[in-house]
Amino acid sequence: MTEQDQNRQDHEHAPDDESEERLPMMQRMLDNPFLLLFLGVTVPSVSYIIWGVMEIVTIPIGR
Repeated sequence: MTEQDQNRQDHEHAPDDESEERLPMMQRMLDNPFLLLFLGVTVPSVSYIIWGVMEIVTIPIGR
């Protein structure tokens, strides 16, 4: 068997390369339930904390 025949056989098995292909980052992130849980708790918490701090800062100082 020549080297060209060997290369041709290697290319015939190309579908195996597709299974080794990495998933897109967004799909990996959405497939991770713990990351979604973390983001679902963290994002609203940080938003409300920032909102609360802004509200406290805008309260006028009483005399």
